[in-house]
Amino acid sequence: MNTVAAAELIAETGVDMTRFPSAAHLVSWAKFCPQTHQSAGKSMSKGRGKGNPWLAGTLGRIAFANSRADTFLGTRYRRLARRRGKQKAIVATGNSVLTVVYHLLSDPDAEFCDLGPGYYESRINKHRRARDLATQLQALTGQHIAIRDGKAVITDTAA
Repeated sequence: MNTVAAAELIAETGVDMTRFPSAAHLVSWAKFCPQTHQSAGKSMSKGRGKGNPWLAGTLGRIAFANSRADTFLGTRYRRLARRRGKQKAIVATGNSVLTVVYHLLSDPDAEFCDLGPGYYESRINKHRRARDLATQLQALTGQHIAIRDGKAVITDTAA
């Protein structure tokens, strides 16, 4: 994030974060979170509300600039863009940026520490992921597959 984007964020939100009880309140005030409308037990996504267009533009530029960066926010954008689309990824990344800005402005002693691009991979339980993949392969092939010592073993054919 460059100095112009930081100046635009501070100009639009201000530096006094005491008026927002939490980071979620700031994100909601900026209308940079998805809306859900419920009726008759069904939840419908309505996109995001019409908030401050200058703040939205700044957050969009920050999210897009981070899309190719080798950082936590860049990885977050790419993961979400693959699954949900670029627009939703921009909103989610902008939401994360606003949350970081809230915490940095509300606590004068806070320092920003990037979690890094490998954050999501470090949180995956490898044994559980292997078991899930073995279950999927078992459902596709019809063979009984077990994981032993980190290797997939076909123990019994279900023919």
